[in-house]
Amino acid sequence: MKHAEHDTEESDPVEGADGQWECEVTWQDDGGDRESICESFRLLQIDMGCDSPKDLPVGSGKWYSRNVLRKQRHWEKIVTAKKKKRKQEKERRKAKHAEDKGAAHQHSKRVLKAITKERLLAAKAAAPWLCVDLSMTGHMTKKEISRLAAQIRRLYGSNKKAGKPFWICLTGFVAGSPISEECFRMNDGFSSYLMDITPESYLDLFPLETIVYLTPDSENALQDIDPHSVYVLGGLVDESIQKKVTLQQAQEHSLQTARLPIAEYMVKNANVKNYHSETLAINQVFDALSTYYETQSWPEALKAGVPPGKGYVLQETAT
Repeated sequence: MKHAEHDTEESDPVEGADGQWECEVTWQDDGGDRESICESFRLLQIDMGCDSPKDLPVGSGKWYSRNVLRKQRHWEKIVTAKKKKRKQEKERRKAKHAEDKGAAHQHSKRVLKAITKERLLAAKAAAPWLCVDLSMTGHMTKKEISRLAAQIRRLYGSNKKAGKPFWICLTGFVAGSPISEECFRMNDGFSSYLMDITPESYLDLFPLETIVYLTPDSENALQDIDPHSVYVLGGLVDESIQKKVTLQQAQEHSLQTARLPIAEYMVKNANVKNYHSETLAINQVFDALSTYYETQSWPEALKAGVPPGKGYVLQETAT
């Protein structure tokens, strides 16, 4: 049985009356089923979902489906929106930076450094002295010494920012000792700190009657800060929490002792661990002293120096 052979010649697409694009075909046949084959071409066109050839780029040799073009337009909208958002965020940051500069009366770094230096040097002559006794570091582990070096950095940073700074003195600071090496290793610019650093003992530097040793084990609550006194903090980070070490050292030399008035202004706060401690890091004690020296308010001072983790809150905020 012989099969009918059809020779076709395909022309360019032509838009029909209903807006659909159709393929015209020139036939050379011997009476085959022309209508059936035309219907097949229509189905192929519908399945492809072709857009009008008029939408194609000049010189393009293929059509893109409506789905591809729709995704492309959606992506272009996303990119445009992101660019607009970045521009708005940049303008917002720029405006905030300008506002901050105006509010802070921005000075150059050189001027700010000079102002800080002048304020700290003035404290040396007129403000109270805070001495950190580092003579007990020989009994501390490397980890404890590293923590102490970090506390010294925070203490110095707080003093630099204070409106009424103390003059800081590190005693028992021996060159080449573990605490010396840690301070230089961990604290950038330590050699430029505006403070006194000496290997001598505070007992040999100051009259004993001017010294007030601050220890949490003292029976005497600190009432006020005397600008003519020297307040000594024991440079001790003891994770084993040995009791009354600093108190015993002060009593051996018949020194005045005092503690922060935590018991007078704060109460124990219930917590899951039932933990309450009046032992603070040296930078936390200093934050309390510094705040009191500026505000003359112990509630404000204790709020600044005693972290919530110690299990105490101010009496007026207790629940």
